[in-house]
Amino acid sequence: MEIERIEISNVVPAVFAGADLSGSEIWARDVVFEPGRRFLISAESGTGKSSLCSFIYGYRRDFTGDIKFGTRNVRSLSVAEWCDIRRRGIAYLPQDMRLFGELTSLENVELKNGLTGHKTRAQIVQMLEQVGLADKVNSLVSRMSIGQQQRVAIVRALCQPFRFLILDEPVSHLDETNNAVIATLVEREAQAQGAAVIATSVGNNVKLKADKEFKL
Repeated sequence: MEIERIEISNVVPAVFAGADLSGSEIWARDVVFEPGRRFLISAESGTGKSSLCSFIYGYRRDFTGDIKFGTRNVRSLSVAEWCDIRRRGIAYLPQDMRLFGELTSLENVELKNGLTGHKTRAQIVQMLEQVGLADKVNSLVSRMSIGQQQRVAIVRALCQPFRFLILDEPVSHLDETNNAVIATLVEREAQAQGAAVIATSVGNNVKLKADKEFKL
């Protein structure tokens, strides 16, 4: 399924029903995300960043309002359509990363790449080297720092075709240098596919050059 755009219309998380959302530029508003653009959503903790990502990715449905991929409401999508979308249309980095600690960094990435066939092993190793993990390619993720794990998870997210890349607090555990390295890698991969990037952040610490910024 080709996703031409993502439209969010009057969406409100169930937990925020009846709350004052007048300060939000996302909740209870109409927002359109288009391929080729960069979007930064900044917010304080507890305002629904991860919920928004989960709604778009189809992990959760506890919201009112509508989310559409082109003309299709996400509530109407079948399991098979969601599988196709998650393999070829939307790449997602969850805040909790969801890595397998008993696997190496390379094995974690290859597990995803095995479903998509998007990168060669040499390309994956090169990407891990680019984010400063040359000596951790064959290290167990459970023995790596949180910052190192975050870089593995970002590389894994990039190992698929996508029209939209959703990054939930992608640099929360990274220093300035690694933040910039990740921004360069993400921009390169997104630009190569003509894709949109939607990144969330507490504050404005993501180095991504955004075309549009929203306050959640």
